Amino acid sequence: MTADWTETVTLNGHPFFVRHWGDKNAPKLLMLHGFPEYSGAWNDVAPLLATRFHCIAPDQRGYGQSWRPAEVEHYKTAQLVSDMAALIGDEPVILLGHDWGASVAYALTIGRPELVSKLIIMNGVHPAPFQRELAKGGPQTDASQYIHFLRREGSQDILAADDFAKLMGLFSAHMDMSWLEGDTLAGYKAAWRDASGLRGMVNWYRASPLKIGQTGEAINDALTFNPARLQVRCPHLLVWGEDDTALMPASTQGLEDYAPDLTRVAIKGADHWLHHQKPREVADAILNWL
Repeated sequence: MTADWTETVTLNGHPFFVRHWGDKNAPKLLMLHGFPEYSGAWNDVAPLLATRFHCIAPDQRGYGQSWRPAEVEHYKTAQLVSDMAALIGDEPVILLGHDWGASVAYALTIGRPELVSKLIIMNGVHPAPFQRELAKGGPQTDASQYIHFLRREGSQDILAADDFAKLMGLFSAHMDMSWLEGDTLAGYKAAWRDASGLRGMVNWYRASPLKIGQTGEAINDALTFNPARLQVRCPHLLVWGEDDTALMPASTQGLEDYAPDLTRVAIKGADHWLHHQKPREVADAILNWL
């Protein structure tokens, strides 16, 4: 189901494309997509949440119809957060993030707590437990080896070749992709456009300070975090598709140390793409918690 309306807004001097569902006067729910998606990622679940909320979904920097600078330095977390802070304005919102959108959501909630009343994360990770697992050289390190490929110069050209064949393979590794077909697939390919369009998306990986070893390799120079400075002080819901092969459950272990008011909901029969596979169950988990 497509958005009720769309607009292009100027944030920090640059154009951003935004989809909206629901009543403008309802409580605001800001929805942040991850890689390799775009604001249309929420087409399945947003209409189910729009019965109670004004759902707002931007194409984040580097994605879709929003500003897509080519240089890596434009994709540091502080800049991604500043885009969304500008979109929010002065009134706090309920914030929902998936995958890379979760990284922005955590950073925004931690750094600008006055802008976020409640935080919902779907199959996304807080930086501290994630870096801990990446440093171990265990299952999460092995599952994240694709990051090395994405960070390489020219990876976007490989991803775009043969009508995005490699990107489709990366998207679907060991996961149920039956939802990505027909008009949905056409929407994704239109958002990706070409190799120069993919460059901005991949730059999120290049700009990230997270460190990762090779398969089975533990590292001892990983980023370290002070838990006191990375606290999620608002109520926090973590919705998890249990069959995710990209993010391991261990990457959320100890999250309570950073988010004391945490609720966990597991979605059976869903993986990393839970909002496409089980939109009703995901929406119900969110609505029941809220």
